[in-house]
Amino acid sequence: MNNVLLVDDLPEALSMLKSAVLDAFPQAQCICANSVALARQAVAATRFELALVDLGLPDGSGLEVIANLSEEQPGCAVVVASIFDDDEHLFTALQAGAQGYVLKDQPSDWLARQLRGIFDGQPPLSPAIARKLLNYFQHPKSPNQPPAVDLSAREREVLGLLAQGIRITDIAAKLAISRYTVGDHVKNIYRKLNISSRAEAALHARSLGLI
Repeated sequence: MNNVLLVDDLPEALSMLKSAVLDAFPQAQCICANSVALARQAVAATRFELALVDLGLPDGSGLEVIANLSEEQPGCAVVVASIFDDDEHLFTALQAGAQGYVLKDQPSDWLARQLRGIFDGQPPLSPAIARKLLNYFQHPKSPNQPPAVDLSAREREVLGLLAQGIRITDIAAKLAISRYTVGDHVKNIYRKLNISSRAEAALHARSLGLI
């Protein structure tokens, strides 16, 4: 194990994750980031074999980091380390490319054992998360499908462009409307879909056939 990316905005959480990683892989070099922006910089500068990513970050969602890693470094094993144990966070993270999902209330030595197994095809899963997955496959209810929403034709158009990574000003120019109008459309889209990041928007746009 060479480079490991740790993404969390809480110093104590980063310390726990680093301890678990070094317990599992003593030779690992841990690089820490406490925001989406710093994580993106790290991904652009360093090749990682493993990443542990929190979902709640001060400047966005860890889903953006997962999507970025999946696109730029598909060989990196990505594991969510979060306090969120609900279906929406779990299945959205897995859909974005996460290969494991652990809750931060688990002991560090337990996490270390889970991490050792990831390269043997054993995805790290907290017991509560494993039960959710088992329950889903026993009683499928499609939690990874976005709820039905009433997006206008213009909102669907904006969502499709937004999901492609196009800037607000460029969307405005392409649609021949003001950037303030685009901003209003984006706010309405985020509110209707109950999302807060471009990564989540891309997932919804893909499921709606917009990209």
